[in-house]
Amino acid sequence: MAAINEYIQQISDPALKQKIQEEVDKLTKQKKFGLVFEEHLPERTPLYDLPIKKGSRVALKTGAIDKAYTVVSNVDDGKVACFNKDDGETITIPVDNLVSVAEFGEPIFPYLKPVDSVCNAPESNLWHTLIQADNYHALQLLQYLYAGKVDCIYIDPPYNTGARDWKYNNDYVDGNDAYRHSKWLSFMEKRLRIARKLLNPKDSVLIITIDEKEFLHLGCLLEELFSDCSIQMVSSVINPAGVSRGNNFARTDEYLFFVQLGESSVQRLPLGDEWRLNAEDKRTTHMLWSMLIRTGTNALRVDRPNLFYPIFVYKDGRAIHSVGEPFYGDDRRTICVPEGTTAVWPIRSNGEEGNWQVSPDNLKSLITEGFVKLGKFSDRGMAISYLKKGEIEKVKSGIYEISGYREDGSVISDNEVRSIIPGTQWRIASHDASRNGSNLIRHILGSGKFSFPKSLYAVHDALRFFIANKPEALILDFFAGSGTTLHAVNLLNAEDGGHRRCIMVTNNEVSEAEAKNLTAQGHTPGDAEWEKLGIAQYVTWPRTVCSIEGHDINGDPLKGDYIGSDLPMSDGFKANAAFFKLGFLDKTSVALGQQFREMLPLLWLKAGSVGKCPEIAGEDLPPMLILPENQFAVLVDESVFTAFETAVHKYPEIQTVYLITDYAVNYRSMAASLKVANKYQLYRDYLDNFRINQGRA
Repeated sequence: MAAINEYIQQISDPALKQKIQEEVDKLTKQKKFGLVFEEHLPERTPLYDLPIKKGSRVALKTGAIDKAYTVVSNVDDGKVACFNKDDGETITIPVDNLVSVAEFGEPIFPYLKPVDSVCNAPESNLWHTLIQADNYHALQLLQYLYAGKVDCIYIDPPYNTGARDWKYNNDYVDGNDAYRHSKWLSFMEKRLRIARKLLNPKDSVLIITIDEKEFLHLGCLLEELFSDCSIQMVSSVINPAGVSRGNNFARTDEYLFFVQLGESSVQRLPLGDEWRLNAEDKRTTHMLWSMLIRTGTNALRVDRPNLFYPIFVYKDGRAIHSVGEPFYGDDRRTICVPEGTTAVWPIRSNGEEGNWQVSPDNLKSLITEGFVKLGKFSDRGMAISYLKKGEIEKVKSGIYEISGYREDGSVISDNEVRSIIPGTQWRIASHDASRNGSNLIRHILGSGKFSFPKSLYAVHDALRFFIANKPEALILDFFAGSGTTLHAVNLLNAEDGGHRRCIMVTNNEVSEAEAKNLTAQGHTPGDAEWEKLGIAQYVTWPRTVCSIEGHDINGDPLKGDYIGSDLPMSDGFKANAAFFKLGFLDKTSVALGQQFREMLPLLWLKAGSVGKCPEIAGEDLPPMLILPENQFAVLVDESVFTAFETAVHKYPEIQTVYLITDYAVNYRSMAASLKVANKYQLYRDYLDNFRINQGRA
């Protein structure tokens, strides 16, 4: 209907125009069942890094991107002639005022341009990724890379409040737009269709947050796109103080849709009392014992050598005899072990020397008070648990009533029960978006950087109900905003020693107020001054770097601990991340092998983004790339295949190979003799994927 109304406005005969409008109005008033919305005009994307030449599709940098032109002349004196098919006019426009655009429906050939990286765990092969891009085109790229491999998608899309909080065709959509809701649905449908293809059909989850403006429409859209999946909605209080809604009730909560594919199920977790909807329900209270050995950040002996010491446990495993002093030697066998005891050291599951969570003196006090509990002996020693300060306060305040003591001297509370699955009403103090979202961002980046960020712990909790049991999970957020999802994934990994990987996608838009100010200064989108104030470069990436390295934007150590884990924010995270900007390649140049360097980050990502993204030094390409640290290899010159095959088989960790050859028969022959899991023909595999362009259908 939106397109029809636009055509009606072009009718010159007033009487005919009125009659047609009346008939169209009658049609729109008819009762419709199900979710019915307009498709609207196709979306276009500005491509600021593409050169403008004859034949290019372009739009004005400062205009509505839905009015596109075709360049019909070569550049002359900094200007080009442009033709617009809708009005049939040809006008001359300065090149500096134009930007190339990607049309919906035409094949695209994306690549990733490295922008920056942060490496706080050089010994780890875990690398997260931030992609600066329009998320629709980024999703197309991710479909090529990870179709059916994503374990969890968490998104916080624009809520379509009418406050010009999102764009369609590069124009803000406000509350006066008669097609605001259908534009939003059209916008979301295109992205969710590709998102479904990314999710693992056997076991994965899609999590979407939304408020009252669109939750009904979104629910119907999800029922349509995920009709074979389990869909549930949770209400979560994210602003206890409430946000005024004029003459309506103040808004205190928002909604989370959980769409579960395949065998996906909610995991039982040890949760605090606040997760109990009924305060009289004693079944969900519990005393939470934490592992004494440190996991996550600073968990090795070299990180905290003063916390590497023996605990002497009687050989029958029933009690602790004493606590030793920090050991700085090389041979643990040289220590004096009291008669009848065994020395228990902080040895990690992989055999590495770790460290304990507390000092020897602190541990002695905890043992005396009954706040240390012994497990069973194993090949690595013994699992020892203790109560953190939050749990100890609950004991001392009487929340947990002590009913006795175990043989090892640890306290027993009758309130202790199993982990639980909560209900659909969440009123959790740490989910306060003001306190643990806005204030946290202000703490890291300073004031005025980002409006309405999610609480870190609200995202952390939503994720862990589905990936707590998946230490190798792949998580995607294609409305990344301030970068809360990656922050939450790093926190979860630090808490349980997981190796989960996160991919974030966000555009680099500036706010409407900043856009007006920059325009007044003579800047246009794509300029360096404009780009550096965009969300990806101004907020998402700086937060990622600061949270990983444990400091604020000025380099000062972050203050405080993460709620619920006692992990100091200043410790940062043992994690790495790479920052890329999405660009587009010329398919002819790709086919001729002239842009291999540009494609290398894609090959790295497709192979699992293991280790730091490789680079090629010098101007000449080597005949082959053997990259065991990245777990992939590339045959550039097929004449050296014999040497390539030998090199690949030398490194069993290489499980992905790319073979550059123009001939399918040669590819099949070479692939058949390589004993690796994943084999691809370049550049055919890449070109065919985006030429077919399944994601844009």
